[in-house]
Amino acid sequence: MFETSFLPEVRGRWNRLQQKLQSEGADGLWISSNVNIYYLSGRVFSGYIYLPAEGDACFFVRRPVGLAGDRVFYIRKPEDVPALLAGIGVTMPRVLMLESDSISYGEYQRYAKVFANSEVRNGSVLLRATRAVKTDYELSQLRASGERHAEVYRTIPALYRPGMTDLELSVEIERASRLRGSLGIFRIAGQSMEIFAGSVLAGDNADAPSPYDFAMGGGGLDRSLPVGCDGTLLSSGMSVMVDMGGNFTGYMTDMTRVFSVGHLSDEAYRAHEVALAMQREMTAMVRPGVAAAELYNLCLDMAKSAGLGEYFMGHRQQAGFVGHGVGIEINEAPVLAPRSKDILSEGMVFAFEPKFVIPGTGAVGIENTFAVTSDGVEKLTLCDESILPLGV
Repeated sequence: MFETSFLPEVRGRWNRLQQKLQSEGADGLWISSNVNIYYLSGRVFSGYIYLPAEGDACFFVRRPVGLAGDRVFYIRKPEDVPALLAGIGVTMPRVLMLESDSISYGEYQRYAKVFANSEVRNGSVLLRATRAVKTDYELSQLRASGERHAEVYRTIPALYRPGMTDLELSVEIERASRLRGSLGIFRIAGQSMEIFAGSVLAGDNADAPSPYDFAMGGGGLDRSLPVGCDGTLLSSGMSVMVDMGGNFTGYMTDMTRVFSVGHLSDEAYRAHEVALAMQREMTAMVRPGVAAAELYNLCLDMAKSAGLGEYFMGHRQQAGFVGHGVGIEINEAPVLAPRSKDILSEGMVFAFEPKFVIPGTGAVGIENTFAVTSDGVEKLTLCDESILPLGV
């Protein structure tokens, strides 16, 4: 089931979750979502994981065939599980945690019936808190993803051709990403969030309101997915904001860079410099123990002081955050928002994305992925942060 070298890593994850289960008075955790199956096993399979508050996890597999190892059982349906647990001497839980925030009501009801004599509670908060703090292995995967992510971004100016649309440039960036090993999929926490690969936002399309809770919207190519590029012809005086996902290792980095077609307005360059100043202030401020909300308030105050408050994190529709956690998914904890209760701790990883929309020009600003260290932050996405002209 596990690669030998990965077994200590996954056992460490079990141990941290088990400590939280015990502190909550719970006896077990039932996992059915792909992201948490991956987190607790190191691979995606169709099936379930049962993690008792003490002892090893049990793996109940439907597909693929051929997986083997301790406590790996092939099943047809979750109703097979109680008998299998009894057969290996695992006591049924009195209190069971489910992924209540990421499964359907039907799934919840079915699992509650499988464990009919258990008190069922929401384990999503426990999982989110555990996954928010990355291990050394996870940080190494994020660094590797960040390196390849930056490699792709360095090629973008040369990918541009006069007469391109935002869609055509996006396709070229997607191709460059795949050729460098991008897995393509862009996992996002939250059932109402969806996007393909990321966004290329040209000119005033960056000001188009979206139903999704992203920092910038975009009208998209169809009403069925109203976000991102919309077929805008790239023309002189237009900013092009590239916010494409970096998933090269199963762990995702988030990065935004801004490019220009010709020269932009003075206001756009000034706003971009304010965003870079926000990033400098954030890096000087972050330490374990800092409240995530303080980072949002810092940026909002700086935007207002610069006379740019009406353009901060959008114009027609403004986002209510300036950053979010990243890892196996985008929008993990912590959330950098005014009402966030998250407190930064060593090992947390977040994307910091102060941005502005300047009407008539488009979006400017910056986004990088940072890891919280014992005395500050480590930037994981390293490439030029100035507004770069396309075609140069």
